Amino acid sequence: MSIILIKKVIRKSIVQSIKSCDYDLNINEKDIKLDETKNKDIGDISTGISFVLSKKNQQTPIQIAQNIIENISINKNLIIKISVSKPGFINFHLNIKTLYENLFQIIIKNKKYGQSSIGTNKKALVEFVSANPTGPLTVGHGRQAVLGDVVSRILEFNGYSVEREYYYNDAGRQMRVLEESIKSRFIQIFDEKNEFPEDGYFGEYIEDIAKDILIKELELKNLKELNIFLTNLNASDKKLHLKNIDRINFRKFGEKVIFNNIKNTLKRININFDNFINEQKFYDDGSIDSILKIFEKTKLSYKKDGAVWLKTSNFGKEVDTVIIKNTGEPTYRLPDIAYHTNKIKRGYDLIINILGADHKDTVPDVLNGVKALGFEINHIKVLIHQFVSLIVKNEKIKMSTRKANFVTLDDLIDMVGVDITRYFFIMRGKQSHLNFDIDLAKKESDENPVYYLQYAYARICNILKFLDEEVNLELKKTNFNLLIEKEEISLMKCLNCFDEIIIDSLNTLEPQTLANYLQQLATSFHKFYANHRVINKNKELTNSRIKLILSAKIVLENGLDILGINHPEKM
Repeated sequence: MSIILIKKVIRKSIVQSIKSCDYDLNINEKDIKLDETKNKDIGDISTGISFVLSKKNQQTPIQIAQNIIENISINKNLIIKISVSKPGFINFHLNIKTLYENLFQIIIKNKKYGQSSIGTNKKALVEFVSANPTGPLTVGHGRQAVLGDVVSRILEFNGYSVEREYYYNDAGRQMRVLEESIKSRFIQIFDEKNEFPEDGYFGEYIEDIAKDILIKELELKNLKELNIFLTNLNASDKKLHLKNIDRINFRKFGEKVIFNNIKNTLKRININFDNFINEQKFYDDGSIDSILKIFEKTKLSYKKDGAVWLKTSNFGKEVDTVIIKNTGEPTYRLPDIAYHTNKIKRGYDLIINILGADHKDTVPDVLNGVKALGFEINHIKVLIHQFVSLIVKNEKIKMSTRKANFVTLDDLIDMVGVDITRYFFIMRGKQSHLNFDIDLAKKESDENPVYYLQYAYARICNILKFLDEEVNLELKKTNFNLLIEKEEISLMKCLNCFDEIIIDSLNTLEPQTLANYLQQLATSFHKFYANHRVINKNKELTNSRIKLILSAKIVLENGLDILGINHPEKM
């Protein structure tokens, strides 16, 4: 039986005992918090419910705990022993037979082990990255990209039909700055003294795009031919080439190049999107005009100082918020409100937005705006992640996107590889600032968490490759009762937690829950391997241990697949 079902039985038994003791007749199963114990000598699962009950009753937690276990009735095939530890915890010791049964389930279900049907016949939309096509993806975008993809994979593993969506804006100030930057670099090819815009994009990629435009204009083959052409150019020829510059669509060319590069970068890290949604769509189809009319009609908006304001003070905010500037240009909030109403109209059961910490202040305004239009927003979840710092030799690399002092996601992948990039981005909670240690990421040792995980998997594959033909691999003839060593039991208990870890990851949408679990599983396997020979003279014991490590292989593989990380069979 899985740990989820075992805990359900424990909760039900505790509630029945509490009611029989007349401690709290209104208590139910969801009130019972169960935790895995760190010290397995005192038990496997623990609850501190007696501390909660002691506040309402004139007894100490330890007295209440004793009374609960004296009145509890529970299946001994699941729980072999119940004990109390100071100052009042109730501890449950699993019957080892439940661990043996779980090994059967892992091997039988294989790739499906750990899956749930929670999302069956449900549709989910996950929007992430959504960087405007003004430059290459940075390491900050990388964290969001991997977070969004792994959240999508967790949903899919639990039965959801998931669409990954990328939302972008190819209009507005940022795109104007991009156009001016490319145009300026283009002019500088012929006139080095041409002044570059103070707020322009300084990256080398802007120069590359300008050169690509010129190569296309001149119908040349490559950069080498361009350099030869420019070397032989005189002053009058340079002026001639700048004469017809206004006919070149720098914005369109730059957007196309950058967007293709963004898509290629995402493919490198094994991320593919189902939908690309352009903000301009909501201007073209009249959605934004319609929303403005509704806000005006319902008196949720008003004009002041030449701008249009949304009455966010009606939603609990201290001040109202501008949705159209006095220049006539909308702020992010207005098209975002239109975009979210569009998402809702498409009929998803779950909508997830993944945003950087710099969007934190706009989220409540957007959701309240959507709610004010009469839409239900309970199925919308917004995940905010913190920023990323790159650490080299214990020093933080200073980065500035506008000044082009940044490390691109492509650069990072080139340095450490796809698997390490993906894992490092999700091994900390999204609310935590992430320090990406490049030196650690490059290590090929147990210190590197990805190497540690993959080495455990490869080690299992290596053992299975050299099996003796005499070893009986039939599952029904396996005697799991031989698995009684401390390290064997520890590994089985760790394996038994996988399905609960999956549900926790789904409920919290926190991939690091799974990442941390896989580290614990790898540690448990390595300890077992260091203390026991899998293939030994006792054929029956060998068979049992083979099934144990095969179970570990299946769980490692399923977990790594969810994280989008490879599991090489040899290293």
